[in-house]
This record gives sequence, structure tokens and C-alpha cells, in this order.
Amino acid sequence: MSRLQVVSGKGGTGKTTVAAALALALATEGRRTLLVEVEGRQGIAQLFETEALPYEERKIAVAPGGGEVYALAIDAERALMDYLQMFYKLGAAGRALKKLGAIDFATTVAPGVRDVLLTGKACEAVRRKEKNGPFVYDHIVMDAPPTGRITRFLNVNDEVAGLARMGPIHSQAQAVMRVLKSPETAVHLVTLLEEMPVQETADGIAELRAAELPVGNVIVNMVRPHLLDEDAVRAAAGDHRDDIARALAAAGVSHPGELVGPLIDQATEHTQRVELELEQREVLAKLQVPTYELPLLGEGVDLAGLYHLAKELRRNLGVNDA
Repeated sequence: MSRLQVVSGKGGTGKTTVAAALALALATEGRRTLLVEVEGRQGIAQLFETEALPYEERKIAVAPGGGEVYALAIDAERALMDYLQMFYKLGAAGRALKKLGAIDFATTVAPGVRDVLLTGKACEAVRRKEKNGPFVYDHIVMDAPPTGRITRFLNVNDEVAGLARMGPIHSQAQAVMRVLKSPETAVHLVTLLEEMPVQETADGIAELRAAELPVGNVIVNMVRPHLLDEDAVRAAAGDHRDDIARALAAAGVSHPGELVGPLIDQATEHTQRVELELEQREVLAKLQVPTYELPLLGEGVDLAGLYHLAKELRRNLGVNDA
């Protein structure tokens, strides 16, 4: 699998949860994964039930088989300070610029600069090696901006490389794009089986392909089980109301006759939802992108649930062979 796994998705689809589960899955059997957050929401810390992440790589979990998950919340200001020191050796001058507010100005007023710094920091982790040769991390998983912004976010270095024709800025932007547009990177999109998220996923894939950025998988999150088909509900609503009432009475339910109607209404809503989900699956199939599903966890996603989703991803994506 690609070493840089970028996870995006429409807001509310659970992209941060999927990114965290993917980091756990990729860290299986002794591997080391870095989970990167770029939006400053501290969603990773909440999922792993730990304190807010500082601007440093910190181990937050152990995966099955002894692998390790590290996490980093990238701060654009600190990343710019690193950049200035790395390429211009500013040292104390860089700290003086921060005191004068120049760093905050650059990262706030010029959002393109901010995105360059965020993607650059992630790509630096992809390329980083130990002194004796192997990579520090087997995989980097980025919890990226939502689908509507993901192509511009990842492609901003291309624009910067075009504006800065030479020098360290040009070289850095080119180096980042070599990673982002190579087989080392895969951009996954998280969706739900609902019309708006699926349409945004389709639009996102089209934009990524137009920008020549590598599309990975579509991950359908929070998939609910199918309990009844339309024929069963129609039969119950027609000829089997009395049978349902007797079954409820036998189970000790009081006033069973009053519950038959509401139960059938709920079952009808369920079958209508199933039909709509089937339509969205057909839309996703036309995108010609590998699609995998993760179940809805009824009690919400706690740490145990995160490990459960990681197990599902290992099984679905075959990450044990990574």
C-alpha cells in the first residue's frame, strides 16, 4: 500500500474516525504509523482518549502485533518556523519575526502558504529515514480537509512551484508534489449511503483525477444492517397484523394491538431507506473506484470501537500484506 494515506470526506461522514482506524490497521504486526491532523480540531486526541496533541510526534496507541501509532497535530505557525530554519537558517531572526506577528500574518492572510506548510510537513515525514537507512514510519495517515477542499489543499504546491521559478521555495514545492502525485500517495474519500455525501464524493474524485492526484478507495462509513425486505413488510402490513399482535402478546407486551401499526410504519421506513441506499451503491459503483464498507457502531465510537473498525479495515483492505 502507499506510504502516505490521505483521508478526506464530507463533514459528518466520520473521516477522522476512519483515518484513526486506518492508522491502527496499518500499524499491525510491528509496523509504525504516524497519524497527522491538519485542521487544528484535536479530533485525534478525543478518539484516542488522550490529552490535546502538541506540535510533536507522540505515541498514542499500540496496534495488534505490537505496532505503534504516533500522532502529530501540525501547527502552521510552528511549521513555518521549521521551514525558515531549515532553508534560511534564520534562528533568532525567525523568532523575532514571530514576535512581530509576521508568522501569524503569513499563515492566516495567505491560506495557500498555510496549506504548503501542512502538506510539506506530512511529506517530510514520508521521506524521513533512520540513520541506518529504513524509513522512520512505515505509513503516514493524514486526516485531511473535507472533500470540497481536498484537491486545492493537495495541489497548492503545484501552484507555488509555478509562481516561484527557482530557489528553496520552488525546490520544496516540487519535492512535495513528487510525493503527492506518485504511487507513494493514495487519497481515500469517506462517504455515507446518502445522496449529498455520495454526490460530493463523485465530484471530489473527478477533481482529484483532473489534477492528476492518486485516488485510493471510497470507504462507506456507518453502514446499517438490512433487516427486512419490501416483500416482508408488505406481507406484514397486509395479512399478518393479527399474527404480529399475537406474537407480541406471547412475549409479554401489553396492549400489543396498539403497537402493530407503529411497528409496521418503522419497518416501512427501514425498507425505504434500504432502497435509497441501494441507489447510492449503484452511483458509487459507476465511479470505478474500489469501495469498502464499515458498520455503524450503535453505541458510538469509543477506543474499543476504533480497534473494531481497524480490524474491519485490515480485513477489507488487505493491509496485512502492506
